Amino acid sequence: MFLAMDTVFDQCSIAILDSSGQVLSSHTETGKRQQTQQILPMIDAALSEAQLRLADIQALIFNRGPGAFSGIRINTAVVQALSVAHDLPCVGVSSLQAIAQCAYQKYGLTHLYSALDARMQQVYFGQYELVTDEQLGHSTMQPVSADGSDSTEQLLDYDSQTVLNLPIAGNGAPLLARHDQQDCHENVWPDAVVIGQLGIAQFANDGGTEASQALPKYLRNQAWKTLKEQGKA
Repeated sequence: MFLAMDTVFDQCSIAILDSSGQVLSSHTETGKRQQTQQILPMIDAALSEAQLRLADIQALIFNRGPGAFSGIRINTAVVQALSVAHDLPCVGVSSLQAIAQCAYQKYGLTHLYSALDARMQQVYFGQYELVTDEQLGHSTMQPVSADGSDSTEQLLDYDSQTVLNLPIAGNGAPLLARHDQQDCHENVWPDAVVIGQLGIAQFANDGGTEASQALPKYLRNQAWKTLKEQGKA
């Protein structure tokens, strides 16, 4: 059994899944103002609905970013605390990979760009392609080097144009300069179920990490500073 959570996509989303990806419990509350108050009661409710205890959970799966700093901090802190308290491994999932996976499930897209609005005139950006593990039976969107960059996740300025004419998914899609007839799927919002499915596949391949290694991914080195401290205001 796996417990997955997301507070990065302006929501509080919790899911419990078995190793095949079957959903045992799933709840999502939209909005980000009450996430710190919502997340622990929602975890308790999901465990109760699935008739499980944390001792029954094999790993904790969370959205490690990039994305909103406060949202990343909330679910990372909760996962680290539960990991230490109950000696559970952690699996961090990329928010950009989750967008790609959601677009695959929703639209059948197998090769695309993910773009998430990063504010400050930039988007978080990555390129993903479907990979099927025949042995494990998992089909997941995996990162590839995006537009010649050495990194699979990067920041792009608004109005940048992609090298390839691939579909773009995520709320950052309309903020980029598109090729003629380049598809844009702005309304793609993964929940904890998608995070969980990706985390289960990752856990099967690579295992989990201990709490000290369950780290967030901000991309911006100064994400924790105020706009004034960053020189942006």
